[in-house]
Amino acid sequence: MLRRIALTAASATALCAVPATAHADTGPLGLPQLFAKPAVQDQLRVTVTDAGDGRDGTYELKCGPSGGTHPEPANACARLDELSANGGDPFAPRSSDAQCAMQYGGAATARITGTWHGRPVDATYKRTNGCEISRWQGLIPVLPATGR
Repeated sequence: MLRRIALTAASATALCAVPATAHADTGPLGLPQLFAKPAVQDQLRVTVTDAGDGRDGTYELKCGPSGGTHPEPANACARLDELSANGGDPFAPRSSDAQCAMQYGGAATARITGTWHGRPVDATYKRTNGCEISRWQGLIPVLPATGR
């Protein structure tokens, strides 16, 4: 009986002595991480029309790490991360009961599609009133600054 207790104690001590990071592809106790979640890269397609000054086009924006054909991928990804802080949705439409100033910010339009933080994105932008202008301005540099 004493021998069984001694063997159990020795086994428990040996298990505790295994380093927590035994190998890069193993988890605690040196066991393989079979169910590790793969890294997901955020991918967006930004299409801009009628913005002028050569800013029209379709751009790919990848975040985590930043890249793609977007003219400012690092700054655009940083802005989206900032807007996503504390659970914010950088692509949320304006509130349907918002009081918007009747002003015209130009003919520029944009559409953003893809995935952000694992969720689908399909958002449209225009500059037809104060609310829409403000929403566009909030996404610069994801969307280009316009002349108006």
